[in-house]
Amino acid sequence: MSEIQHQFVKKILTVASHGAYEKGYGVAPSNIALCKYWGKRDSNLNLPLNSSLSISLGTKGTRTQIRRLPSDQFILNGEPVDPTTPFAHRLSTFLDLFREPCRAPGFEVITENTIPTAAGLASSASGYAALVLALNDLAGWDLPRQLLSMLARLGSGSASRSLFNGFACWHRGERDDGRDSFAEAIDTKWSDFRIGILTLTDAEKPVGSRAGMQRTVETSPRYADWPARAAIDFGVLKRAIKHRDFETFGATAEANALEMHATMREAIPPLDYFLPQTRTQIGRVQQLRAEGLPVYLTIDAGPNVKLLFQAANTTEVENAFPALEIIDPFGTSHA
Repeated sequence: MSEIQHQFVKKILTVASHGAYEKGYGVAPSNIALCKYWGKRDSNLNLPLNSSLSISLGTKGTRTQIRRLPSDQFILNGEPVDPTTPFAHRLSTFLDLFREPCRAPGFEVITENTIPTAAGLASSASGYAALVLALNDLAGWDLPRQLLSMLARLGSGSASRSLFNGFACWHRGERDDGRDSFAEAIDTKWSDFRIGILTLTDAEKPVGSRAGMQRTVETSPRYADWPARAAIDFGVLKRAIKHRDFETFGATAEANALEMHATMREAIPPLDYFLPQTRTQIGRVQQLRAEGLPVYLTIDAGPNVKLLFQAANTTEVENAFPALEIIDPFGTSHA
């Protein structure tokens, strides 16, 4: 981690209480972006080029326990993590921002994911959000969610939104120091809104989101139009959520996702996360909609498809997609 990141964290933690406990715990939901985050204006502080908007995935997410040890030990879904893996290196580097050598220089992190890791289902978002919540609990910082979202952002940009259940938005901000780029909840509960997950593969992505994002920004000629397009979609989606305008909501989210992937495919070399099954399911959704079923889709940086529909159409959607996993993001149970 850079000195810029260390100074950023130091400024946030000056307002903290700095208590100390034996263990810390954190739970965070995964989220899917409805207006996508794709591109950074500052890679050190993970500042986005456009604001984004998401919905949480109920009980899908991450539970994390952390305690201080002489050296780092990571356990993911019950299995020790090889310290030489990119996953362990990224996690250890992030924890460098929060080490206190006078207490213990290392951390034991025990994480359980209820969503496939690195398969385009936002596992890093819930992972870093849960880790920051666990650190907050361990150290007794007692920080508000807005500041925690800034810390989580350093680990994974999308993690800033996983501090919240339901709809959330992450503001791009304008300041160079990153203090106005944070996430917050959108205070709208859409009780009959449903998400359907079509998991086509749980395999790790061949190109991670960070590398793919950088390649797209640097080489795709189509990217020049993306930030302005995303800013328009962000505003349209916020209004549609406020008024529960499902048709506008679904059409905008689907178009935003497909434009992001089209922009990636014009990168050099082309970046295509879709599988043949992905394209088949996109065609199926669009055909059903043409036949009168109000169902839309979104796809993050991966091949798996998420359907957007309303509770009244659950039976029809289930009949069309028998393997669908349906999530009620505003139900009583959350990650």
